[in-house]
Amino acid sequence: MLKDSKAFSGFSVDDTAKARAFYADVLGLDVSDVPAMQGLLNLNITGSTPILIYTKPNHTPATFTILNFPVDDVEKTVDELSARGVKFEIYNQENFKTNKKGLFLNGGPKIAWFKDPAGNFLSVIEK
Repeated sequence: MLKDSKAFSGFSVDDTAKARAFYADVLGLDVSDVPAMQGLLNLNITGSTPILIYTKPNHTPATFTILNFPVDDVEKTVDELSARGVKFEIYNQENFKTNKKGLFLNGGPKIAWFKDPAGNFLSVIEK
């Protein structure tokens, strides 16, 4: 029944203007308005169906990673995004630690987490 449906994902924010500025200007992604649906945004990810960003009055940030961005060099990407004002999460739990830049290097792929202006978790992860 849904086999041929082009499914898409979406997530909420508390302010689409702030979301547009962050995703387009800070992260450098292609963001567009959704035709005929005022206030909704499409996050146009290379090779993917657009991701819907919508304002939700009682928005609660996701407590999990909503978007993972595969990159060739996580440390270089973290440095570049940090220079643009992105703050990476620092974890210092017994079995889960990042370095001072926010890079998790203790097994598995290199990864670093950060939040959008609405508090949703995103990551850059090494391919």
